[in-house]
Amino acid sequence: MIKTPLRIVGQGLAGTCLAWALLERGVPFEVTDRERGGSSRVAAGMINPVTGKNFQPSWRIGEFLPGAIEFYKRLEEQLQRHFWYPMPVLRLWSDARIWSKVQGKLADPEVTPWIVSEVHPPDDRWIAAVELCGGGRLDVREFLDVSRDFFKANGLYHPGEVDPHSPSAVTRVWCEGATGLIAGRPGPHRCAKGEILTIRAIGWEEHQIRVGDGGWLIPIGNGVYKTGATYGWDVLDETTTEKGRQQVEEIGRRLAPGDFEVIHHEAGVRPILRRSQPLIGPVGEDWFFNGLGSKGSLYAPGVAEQLAHWLIDGTAPDPDLDLRLFLQNLSA
Repeated sequence: MIKTPLRIVGQGLAGTCLAWALLERGVPFEVTDRERGGSSRVAAGMINPVTGKNFQPSWRIGEFLPGAIEFYKRLEEQLQRHFWYPMPVLRLWSDARIWSKVQGKLADPEVTPWIVSEVHPPDDRWIAAVELCGGGRLDVREFLDVSRDFFKANGLYHPGEVDPHSPSAVTRVWCEGATGLIAGRPGPHRCAKGEILTIRAIGWEEHQIRVGDGGWLIPIGNGVYKTGATYGWDVLDETTTEKGRQQVEEIGRRLAPGDFEVIHHEAGVRPILRRSQPLIGPVGEDWFFNGLGSKGSLYAPGVAEQLAHWLIDGTAPDPDLDLRLFLQNLSA
């Protein structure tokens, strides 16, 4: 369908996964990135199969998760680097009323495939715990850096800014994340700032992710963990704040089994158009891939695959991902 070379604008999760999807099909492209921040480089990369107070499976996880895992494993083998770490999720509750509602979900046929078992809570701060399968962590920064090195080595990567208003001899695919959404491309957004901490502790277990009371704690190896995260909609920048640090430290204290040392504090802006459900499609002469929210590790590979098919073969994507339909509904 696309007859001109492609320029992917942005090398976060969206742009990187699309680049790999095009490369596997032998389609000419180049990647341009401004090399300044971006939520993908801050992201903890967690995949949690059943989320939120309502204990609901992540949107269409049964369809997207197997392809995402296969994609990361394939690239690990090709690049000879490790960035996908499967691990169980320990879901915790401290509120008896919420746990009472969740108990009614445990037999839900959409939930049961992800439940390993109810387990004894790790300490008396929690009244209930459930172990979930299908979880894990993508080392997003490692994945992006290794991919960038590969693209550079093969002449496919060029740093720099791209003016969205300038004419172009190539077809551009805007994978800008929050930067583009905040600038109004393609319309109203719901971006949210988040702050996370990297912490160090000695003697904690490192085989599972903990999720509870609105926060998470993820082991990343050698006594180091990531914990978070805050949500803020008023100031959308990548500047860390003392208030944010205090909030995340409190999350860490709730989930952690003991004392810890803060070794890093980061902030990013989640690119959100409608919850954490991405959108793809044409925008004028260009194309668009954005809106991964806080679940890019789960959705980026599969959505990139659909966009590659659309660009190359003209095969329209799943309607849930079609930006045109989303914009039509907004204007209706």
